[in-house]
Amino acid sequence: MESPSVNVGILTERAISFVFNEEYVNTTNGEFLEGEQRALFINGKIIFNGKLYEDLIFEPFQYKIASFELKAVTIGRNFHWQRQEDQRFKGSLHLLAGKDGIIIINRLRVEDYLTSVISSEMNARASKALLKAHAVISRSWLLAQIEKNRTISASKTHYQTSMHTENELVRWYDREDHTLFDVCADDHCQRYQGISRASTPAVNEAIEETYGEILTYNHTICDARFSKCCGGMTEEFQYCWEPVYHFYLSKTRDLETGNIPDLTQEKEAGEWIRSNPESFCKTDDPHILEQVLNNYDRETPDFYRWKVSYTQAQLAELIARKTGMMFGEILDLIPLERGTSGRISRLQIIGKRRSYIIGKELEIRRILSESHLYSSAFVIDREDIVYDVPQRFIFTGAGWGHGVGLCQIGAAVMGNKGYSYDQILNHYFPGAVIEKSY
Repeated sequence: MESPSVNVGILTERAISFVFNEEYVNTTNGEFLEGEQRALFINGKIIFNGKLYEDLIFEPFQYKIASFELKAVTIGRNFHWQRQEDQRFKGSLHLLAGKDGIIIINRLRVEDYLTSVISSEMNARASKALLKAHAVISRSWLLAQIEKNRTISASKTHYQTSMHTENELVRWYDREDHTLFDVCADDHCQRYQGISRASTPAVNEAIEETYGEILTYNHTICDARFSKCCGGMTEEFQYCWEPVYHFYLSKTRDLETGNIPDLTQEKEAGEWIRSNPESFCKTDDPHILEQVLNNYDRETPDFYRWKVSYTQAQLAELIARKTGMMFGEILDLIPLERGTSGRISRLQIIGKRRSYIIGKELEIRRILSESHLYSSAFVIDREDIVYDVPQRFIFTGAGWGHGVGLCQIGAAVMGNKGYSYDQILNHYFPGAVIEKSY
């Protein structure tokens, strides 16, 4: 069986410029196109070459050699490394008139998609073991999402991504925006930056040598998550997304041996986060870090343990702007629930005017930062208290990302130590097995 295909949502814009580097066919009228093109979004329609369309599909005349280029693609949207770059893609180009602009979708073979993902999510010169491990989990995650989308669509039921009451908002970000394509191209799903992201023979070999391999648990494709740095202990799925427990995503100490503290307890979480325990992902070796961190990722120097400081005025303004609520002066931030890595999944904000509870981890990170906090595994110190009002808040935190599944920096260290790709997968996905899906 050949590699299946995937529909990737690249971005939504009101005007796009793109270039067909070889011949493409407009499937609407059979016209062959090559070179620079432009499309505009006006009154809910796409204007292309003087005609109005609701959708357009451009297919490559020769898939193996054809590519197209999108100009000024935004990457890292809403994260602190957000920027624009030109990107080149294989496969077909689908333009769809959406509510807010032209939805740009790239359809290509899964194995070609993975070649870009591996090179986008990390340095293409990473160790062979890490590249192969990441190929398996990226393929598994993708196919699991496609299967999940089909199941939800077939059930015709509403997929819930939040729980909202007068005093609480618990929200998780998973697939709620992805009804018109399988996955997006940014960090919300997996970084996919086209074939413009330089690959290497090692990446191609890792994809080929694991061709069709996926992780399964009880013969079901694993929802194989990953993040940059777990901070020494991995998180469990239900604390970040829908309240479903997956055994293969159960808590794991990021070390070959070592104690496993109960970081759901506030006292133990505080001691853990304020300490600097040995872990695979505790490293400052530049040769290992460059395997995982691309140039803009290396703008984040401290991630295993980090600190963020806010004045009262800064934090009060930030929370009011991000939530749309008037809290007045912030009196306290109280963790109500922590996951297995110490990441806060429910946080109470107490202000002079009102109190409110937020969750899960990404919502907490979004509200307490201009972009996103590195993680929600943090403890809060209130300083310079005047008439019960803290004048400064210090967040001391651990890790980078949600911490579920494979820890990319920890896996890079394991690969450097000589662990094989299946040993890395066994460490981060207990109970899962590698199977050939095609």
